[in-house]
Amino acid sequence: MSDSLLSFDNPVFANFAYYSGIVICKTMLMSVLTVINRFRYTAFVNPEDFINSKKPLEERKAPINSTVERIRRCHLNDLENVIPFVLIGFLYVCTQPNPGTALLHFRTFAAFRIFHMFAYLIPLPQPSRAIGFFVGAVVTGSMAVSVLKAGSF
Repeated sequence: MSDSLLSFDNPVFANFAYYSGIVICKTMLMSVLTVINRFRYTAFVNPEDFINSKKPLEERKAPINSTVERIRRCHLNDLENVIPFVLIGFLYVCTQPNPGTALLHFRTFAAFRIFHMFAYLIPLPQPSRAIGFFVGAVVTGSMAVSVLKAGSF
């Protein structure tokens, strides 16, 4: 493998790094949204998080908040999809794909993960969220097939 494959001089790697950065930052944003809404709705999970409570530790419980749970599930879905995209994408860059095809993969994944977030949090009616998920999964699958072909004997 050439050192230049994994440098920003390689447009495929540069685009991969850019779009991976976008979806990773979006995933990190979901953590922040979860925390903000846990405080907003006093929807803590751990008894020790109720700082001002005079109740004994074992009696400190918050009801499940649907907004916090929706954000948390969206975040978990990001973790299930963004991590494989980044790992497979890194290997995909090493297959020396066509730059236009690679850019299409990266842009499509990022766009549909952002769409998926809005579909989940607004919420938009199904199959909106499912489309956001499946398009991203197909993109990652397509890159995985390229990686497997390049690595086959």
